[in-house]
Amino acid sequence: MDVEQFIERTNFSMLEGKIDRRILQALNYMGLQKPTVIQAQALPHLLQGKDFIGAAKTGSGKTLAFLIPVVDRLIKLGFAKKHGTGCIILSPTRELALQTCAVLKKLLIDTDLTHALIVGGEKKLKDIKSLSGGINIVVSTPGRLLDHLQSTKEFNCKNLKCLVVDEADKLLEAGFEQHVTGIIKLLPTTRQTVLFSATIDHKVKNLARLALRSDPVIVSVTDDQQSTVTGLQQGYYICPMDMRIPWLFKMLKKSKKQKVMVFFSSCKSVDFHYEFFRNYCKASVISIHGKQSQPRRKEAYQSFVEATKGALFCTDVAARGLDIPAVDWIVQYDPPTDPKEYIHRVGRTARGLNNTGSAVLLLRPEEEDFVSFLQKQNVPLDKYSFEEPSDDIQKMLQDLVQNNGVIKTLARRAYLSFLRCYKVHPLKKIFNIKTLDLTSAAKAFGFLDPPHVDFLTLGKKKKK
Repeated sequence: MDVEQFIERTNFSMLEGKIDRRILQALNYMGLQKPTVIQAQALPHLLQGKDFIGAAKTGSGKTLAFLIPVVDRLIKLGFAKKHGTGCIILSPTRELALQTCAVLKKLLIDTDLTHALIVGGEKKLKDIKSLSGGINIVVSTPGRLLDHLQSTKEFNCKNLKCLVVDEADKLLEAGFEQHVTGIIKLLPTTRQTVLFSATIDHKVKNLARLALRSDPVIVSVTDDQQSTVTGLQQGYYICPMDMRIPWLFKMLKKSKKQKVMVFFSSCKSVDFHYEFFRNYCKASVISIHGKQSQPRRKEAYQSFVEATKGALFCTDVAARGLDIPAVDWIVQYDPPTDPKEYIHRVGRTARGLNNTGSAVLLLRPEEEDFVSFLQKQNVPLDKYSFEEPSDDIQKMLQDLVQNNGVIKTLARRAYLSFLRCYKVHPLKKIFNIKTLDLTSAAKAFGFLDPPHVDFLTLGKKKKK
């Protein structure tokens, strides 16, 4: 296939005669005519069955880049239930696996190929029943997949043709290195292996050496002057700690006809802010974090995908790979741990071709050096100004914390969790717990006086 011609013309219709017509029909049903850059550069190699490493920004269209070749190959090989699993797709989170399955389902329309979502949090017997029926494409998280490979006789992988490792950097960051290594050792070696990642660090390179053949095709579309997509308008706002709740209330009120994602540093902080804004501010809010049950996370994710407006309060579990349509604003209420996490958070908006979105990062005055730090990573931020919010909401929160036991308990847990996250922040020169005014921080959670904090007191005693 003429790669240069494909990239120049950038139209899926030129694949007519080269891939199964039903895939082209499915792309047409999805309203897709032009491939993204990573799709245009990856498809010629993947359709030829080559091992592949792809580096691209979040929101660049990596999912279709590997799904189109996978589906086409299995169709052409005449895969049926009796052949078992022809492709395994590894995802770092349940939400990303669910999203991949949703796209896959659309591509498989009018085909006989079977697929299944195999993730933790679901009943294992249900998985076994599904796998025993013959699943051609398995989308899974590492822990659950390794479990089945080791213990489920009905899981037939002897005809495996392709392994896709999606969001490889996130898989390794999340501590799945041993799981992935174990999976690779149990799979047939005569397969195509595809690895996609937002960043290619030494851990990803080590994984590539283990999983791929010695001559993979490497494509990177991240080497431009800006680390985030061009349709993204991004900035920061200097907000004192004790004004954060009033600011967020005003932000949600002004954007009530839009879709907003708000990132917090901990699950407990999500729970507290969700309870306050949903039940006492009557805001349209959904929450998602890693300590919720799988059914609740799945329901929350689907609800926000289908919503046309409202807010999602979340941790970084929602920062990677999720393709949520038409997100207008990303609010980083608590700081990210590093520039990569910043990029993944803001990558939930301005996704795909010609899409736009906005993002704002809240910082204390003492944290403004983080802006210069991001600029060195090719992440330019404007300085935003907002109207001063009213303190009515702050007073309401303080009254609730004083008089409502449920809110007070949630607030205290969130406050302590916020301090713990702040204390262990990797960028200690910028996010320094010693410069944090505990009285001001406590007010951000509705306390007039800071609750007692054992781990900070103990730290001071040890130092003495």
